[in-house]
Amino acid sequence: MCWSATADLVAGAGVGAVGVACAALVRDRRDLPLAALPLLLGAHQIVESAVWSSHGGSGPATVAWAVIALPLLAVWVPAGVWCAAPPAARTRLTALLAIGVATAAALAHGLATGPVTAEIRGRTVGYTVDLSHPALLAAGYLLATVGSLLLSGDRRLLVLGVLAAVGAAICWALWRLEFVSTWCAFAAVCSVVLLGWVRARRRPCSGGTADPW
Repeated sequence: MCWSATADLVAGAGVGAVGVACAALVRDRRDLPLAALPLLLGAHQIVESAVWSSHGGSGPATVAWAVIALPLLAVWVPAGVWCAAPPAARTRLTALLAIGVATAAALAHGLATGPVTAEIRGRTVGYTVDLSHPALLAAGYLLATVGSLLLSGDRRLLVLGVLAAVGAAICWALWRLEFVSTWCAFAAVCSVVLLGWVRARRRPCSGGTADPW
């Protein structure tokens, strides 16, 4: 999320371009789901530019934004990490993927049965989704996404996980204060880190394709 429709559109195009580069550089197809994450993040920001242009509300752009942000990312990130992880890490990652699937199912049910609305609040967009047990769902979401990066068995993804945890907390605080939305900058930084990860995976290394802990 950015602070205006134009900013979201420009940032989305930029992040999407990084995603194209990531996908093009992939050598192992198991890395493709995670490498393609910037494409999803870029599309997400472009969708929000449409939310800005429609002045919020509960239209298709708002629903599409919520579907990507909530159930889709809750599964995409842990699934992508699981695919790219070394075999030794997959046992613990399977549990996090299961948490992501369960969380996504609950989030999808909430989106399907309740209203999803967006409201322009200065330089931010506020989204309202009617969810039961929101604290539990938030915990499951963070465990599945950030947790899978932290336990991936790959040093660069570990760094991305730490960045995701710290950056998300900062962006969330600024957004809650309705000061300015900086999620687009956060997505851009994470996408650049993923590009570095893809490039590192292309280089031959002893002991496997992933960096050991």
